[in-house]
Amino acid sequence: MKENLIQIVKAILSGILVGIGGILYVSSSNQIVGSVLFSFALILIVERGYNLFTGKVGYLLPYKKGHFKLLMQTLLGNMVGILFAAGLFLLSGKDGAITHAAEIFDYKLTQMWYETLVLAIFCGFMMYLAVDSYHKLKNPGASLLVVIFAVSIFIVAGFEHSIADMSYLVLSKTFTLEAFLFILVVLTGNMIGAVILNLLNHYIKSA
Repeated sequence: MKENLIQIVKAILSGILVGIGGILYVSSSNQIVGSVLFSFALILIVERGYNLFTGKVGYLLPYKKGHFKLLMQTLLGNMVGILFAAGLFLLSGKDGAITHAAEIFDYKLTQMWYETLVLAIFCGFMMYLAVDSYHKLKNPGASLLVVIFAVSIFIVAGFEHSIADMSYLVLSKTFTLEAFLFILVVLTGNMIGAVILNLLNHYIKSA
């Protein structure tokens, strides 16, 4: 029970950090600067060993006992953290940033579902590469650069990150069936992208 709670708390902390990252992005007038600032969240998450769905889902296959349970705990905790951070920011009076978040999310909902899925798969690629490289590269500086570039790339390219998109959903207060289905498609795409790269890496190692 204690271990389960610890995993959920680590996921909540990740959600809060991604929520802050999203707030930094929508508060920035420059997309590049905003994307670099957003990477602050992922750097802290991987450095402190917190649980982020997009960083864990790639390791779903090949399956190891208990990983699905960890993913569900992680997703739950990430959602709670996002709700807390983004919901709290709604009380800040920063109407410009909140309006920007609403514009971003409204635009995302105009995409066809398969467009969203493809963009989410590409984000899954980037997140897997960021997290896996951070833990496996021997040069700490290179590890940090990979994380920063991976985040900047997925934001500038318009790839869909499920947990970040949750922050825009909350900030825009778009609590509709369409919005929740959009998040579900993004979650699926993130999983597909990350799992594909992990399976390919596993194949290389086992060959």
